[in-house]
Amino acid sequence: MSTFKQFFQGTTLMQKGRSYDLGKMNLSQLWAAYLTYPTILLYFALIIGTAVLSLYLHHSWWGVIIPIPVIIAVYPTAWYIIHRYILHGRWFYRNPITASMWKRIHFDHHQDPHLLEVLFGSPLNTVPTMMVITMPIGWLIGGWGGAFSALSTALVMTCIYEFFHCIQHLAYKPRWQWVVYIKQLHVLHHFHDEDGNYGITNYLPDRLMGTFYRSAKERPRSPYVFNLGYTVEEAERYPWVMRRTGAPPRDRPDPARAPKNEELSKSA
Repeated sequence: MSTFKQFFQGTTLMQKGRSYDLGKMNLSQLWAAYLTYPTILLYFALIIGTAVLSLYLHHSWWGVIIPIPVIIAVYPTAWYIIHRYILHGRWFYRNPITASMWKRIHFDHHQDPHLLEVLFGSPLNTVPTMMVITMPIGWLIGGWGGAFSALSTALVMTCIYEFFHCIQHLAYKPRWQWVVYIKQLHVLHHFHDEDGNYGITNYLPDRLMGTFYRSAKERPRSPYVFNLGYTVEEAERYPWVMRRTGAPPRDRPDPARAPKNEELSKSA
């Protein structure tokens, strides 16, 4: 079957109550889903829009160019801080105002790591976060032209991060050894110990902060890897996430896919 035909077949992929299950998709189907997914299409549109604004508002070419490598350098650290201290922070689910947001942006992803719909963050959360972090940096470097250049760079990096994030949950063995490596590290984060390997493609912040580990043999298995600490006992005290879910939190993944992923986490 040609890649072209596989792409268009992938756009109609539907399985048993799931829209896109990465655990049952191949690489061609991922490309089809990724390039037609509304969130990604929105990011693409914003990349073009912010790039045009950057060029229109720039005072000098350096003010547009310099923010690009600066944001590339800052982005992994910003992601690490957000992932470790906000997405894995327990104070979100303990507040009825933020519980629904926490459920959407990360709890659902750890409960079902292969579901594409909850792998991508909601643009209502991700875009304002990117703006707050990157635009002030770009503005200090090159005014409004630099601010939009910085935001455009962050959007591009987010698209790259999200694609590799998909591959890390895909039923696919990458050909590049580097991709195999980062996939193994991320599988450990989801199926062995969530308090480590917070990066997606860049694990330098993990190394600097002491949260990096290469294999399951380096630390004991976490009892909270699938529920992020939102146990049944916690759900009884703070019921807002459970009410939105309609069921108690799970401490195990989908049994149909658990053996394969757990085997990978143990062998990493």
